[in-house]
Amino acid sequence: MPTDRPHIVVLDGYTLSPGDLGWQELETLGHCTVYDRTRSDEIEPRACDADVVLTNKTPLSAEMIERLPRLRYIGVLATGYNIVDVQAARKRNIPVTNVPTYGTQSVAQMVFAHVLNFTQHVADHAQSVRDGDWAANDDWCYWKHPLLELAGLTMGIIGLGRIGRATARLANAFEMQVLAHDAFASQPPSYVTMTDLDALFRESDVISLHCPLTPETERLVNAKRLALMKPSAYLVNTSRGPLIDESALADALNEQRIAGAGLDVLAVEPPSGDNPLLGARNCQLTPHIAWATRAARARLMQTAVANVACFLDGQPQNVVNQGA
Repeated sequence: MPTDRPHIVVLDGYTLSPGDLGWQELETLGHCTVYDRTRSDEIEPRACDADVVLTNKTPLSAEMIERLPRLRYIGVLATGYNIVDVQAARKRNIPVTNVPTYGTQSVAQMVFAHVLNFTQHVADHAQSVRDGDWAANDDWCYWKHPLLELAGLTMGIIGLGRIGRATARLANAFEMQVLAHDAFASQPPSYVTMTDLDALFRESDVISLHCPLTPETERLVNAKRLALMKPSAYLVNTSRGPLIDESALADALNEQRIAGAGLDVLAVEPPSGDNPLLGARNCQLTPHIAWATRAARARLMQTAVANVACFLDGQPQNVVNQGA
């Protein structure tokens, strides 16, 4: 690295800190410029003199990396790093780092926000009261939807990493039976029964996705597997949108072959207006916010800054393209 203070550029800092977190610790490490958002045609002019570039969702292609002559380090402000061509960075001996864990509890919490939305319908009932339904009711209570108790139901978890295990702990706390599928998991908790995918789809009352997006897992939830699910079962995805064949899921929902889906992620974000899930029956969509509690974002910020500091000290951590 140059002996003078490095030039640090954050290409898209707004989602990490829309104003409630500060960049002061990063600013102590070099000359720091933070942009809220960066269009593809703005990447080169903004980062051409940067030694360090941090990005969340702004892509850094092989071509772009070659066009940034001073670039020495890329930090991804997330766990997934597919927006960076890591091999192209490695060819130039540029380490790419990520933040491998920061939102475990927040994401698991969001899973059960969706699950409880389906089982208790709190918002719908609260709105009904605001609309005057309770005041005008002949009885002292009423419910607009069937209310479900989680105890005794089966939660199926696909991917038993950190977030999958945190979700399993919550399911166990609700006294649910827990099934899981993970080809690489070792020593699952005693309350988790490992099984194959088909059995998990057949037997689960709630299925929650927690696996990475790979060529093998893309569209893992497809028409064939949806056909295995109970008509009373729910699907929750807080992982990656392309794990689901969205057209097949919309058909299953609209034809009432499954009870509902709670999705925090979609294959394309933000979605196009013709995405079939936007109008699908009992499909509850949230705008990719499972990761976004202030506590989780603060941990992400701390680790991202620590990653830069370690690199500048000559001891990079959380490098995803080892050898760079």
